[in-house]
Amino acid sequence: MNTPDSTHARAPLPRPTRRRFIRRHSATVRITHWINVLCLSVMLMSGLQIFNAHPRLYWGKYGADTDHAFIVIGSRKQADGLHGFLRIGSLSIGTTGLLGVSQEGNAVVPRAFPSWLTIPSYYDLGAARNWHFLFGWLLVINGAIYLAHGFWRGHIRRDLLPDRDQLAPRHVWREVLDHARLRFAKGDEARRYNALQKITYLLVALVLLPLMVLTGLTMSPGMDAVFPFLPDLFGGRPSARTLHFITASLLVLFVVVHVLMVVLSGFWNNLRSMIDGRYAIDHSGEAR
Repeated sequence: MNTPDSTHARAPLPRPTRRRFIRRHSATVRITHWINVLCLSVMLMSGLQIFNAHPRLYWGKYGADTDHAFIVIGSRKQADGLHGFLRIGSLSIGTTGLLGVSQEGNAVVPRAFPSWLTIPSYYDLGAARNWHFLFGWLLVINGAIYLAHGFWRGHIRRDLLPDRDQLAPRHVWREVLDHARLRFAKGDEARRYNALQKITYLLVALVLLPLMVLTGLTMSPGMDAVFPFLPDLFGGRPSARTLHFITASLLVLFVVVHVLMVVLSGFWNNLRSMIDGRYAIDHSGEAR
């Protein structure tokens, strides 16, 4: 009498999963990455303290007796207390509890960005500038080391420059759709950055960060005396200040998206690769 096993082929057994590690980041890339994290964090928080001294942004050269700010973070005193607002052009948005006012002890005070988000937490413009300039120069030195190492060891050319096939419009569009659907590269495809990552990292390293440094230098009277062309390069110091703020905001947006993608595509694996350089891929082609 035939048994079911004798009349039907057995289903193939699943292949055992074997994890293998690849070297993804060199020691120099990992060290400069974490120094960047520290520098940008301190610069952001001290920069917000500096911005609190005059929470208005302008474009072009303006007179001392006029105020034509197109972005303002402020507060209004109403019957029930202070209320924060953000004004962009003629559009005004209430921001009480987020921007414009800050709870300090038992008092509510006018403050563009809250005390818990600034360095130092109390208002001290001089201390904020010292923190900002110190970590700004550390960022410049760290960035120079990263770029020198990247060009010398081929990291920029090998890992960050998109291949010709990656720049094909159809390929880029497919990657955009994959990211929107939270579909991430697996197996050997995870060995290299995709086109969106490469383009974004190049824009940050070669455009946003240098622009932030140059606009920051333009706001320094001492630097303007040494390099008098800087204010004209950006249409005046007020415009440089606005570009500095916009660039910093874009960097914050990049960090938020970057951290989100790290978490969604495999947090521990990505974190490990930036700590000891190892990135795990299993034999079946799925990154872990």
